[in-house]
Amino acid sequence: MQTDMNPYSMLIAERHRAIVRLLSENSRITLADIEVRFGVSSATARRDASVLAAAGLVKRSHGGLLPADYPGLEPSFKAKASRQASTKARLARTAAELLPQQGTVFVDAGTTCLEVGRLLIQRRDLRIYTNSITLIALADESMASLTCIGGEVRKVSLALTGALAQVWMERLRFDAVVLSASGLDVNDGLFTTEIHEAAIKTEILRRSSYRLLVADSDKWSHTATVHFAPWNALSAVVTNRKLQPDECRKLQAAGVAIHSP
Repeated sequence: MQTDMNPYSMLIAERHRAIVRLLSENSRITLADIEVRFGVSSATARRDASVLAAAGLVKRSHGGLLPADYPGLEPSFKAKASRQASTKARLARTAAELLPQQGTVFVDAGTTCLEVGRLLIQRRDLRIYTNSITLIALADESMASLTCIGGEVRKVSLALTGALAQVWMERLRFDAVVLSASGLDVNDGLFTTEIHEAAIKTEILRRSSYRLLVADSDKWSHTATVHFAPWNALSAVVTNRKLQPDECRKLQAAGVAIHSP
């Protein structure tokens, strides 16, 4: 059986890796830079940019590329889902153990929340509410009752938000909620990237008895634009971040239980 990779494909893959490395060292590179540095045509530079952007490895900008996590830009759901995938699965298993076998649970639209949702939909006596389009797409696999709140589709996060979603929320109460955040600050609490998503998160926190945050270690390295909750709004957090003793004391003082996978 032939196992050798096509040399031409290897050259393309190496060039793509080199472009991503350049972006890790520079805040922006232009398509003209790619042409000159790699000796390719303008059509090839554009094709490279499109392939890397579709994979969530870079962001397109006018005439060039930006890092996928460039400040002020929110990575796509696909790009976020690919980061620390195995870690998110472990966090999800720990989170699922803290959530009820029956009753009502709201599952937020984050990528780690989706992994929690995959486990919860196997619980026959559970009713799950969500604003996650990706979780709703698993409806044919669900043994739990699955309800999607109405709203406007936010393409970058595949979440339902906006005024219609908030009207839905006025009628609902939950035994538990599992939610995500785009950034965390030990002193200030939970942040997200967009004001309409922040409004949904605030509402589900208000309407739940048990409030669980799932957050991989990347979320602790920066905050995002919109602050939506202090730590004392939570019941517990599941994270793989090794918290320092003073950080643990601050969260525990706010009444937050800390769980690790």
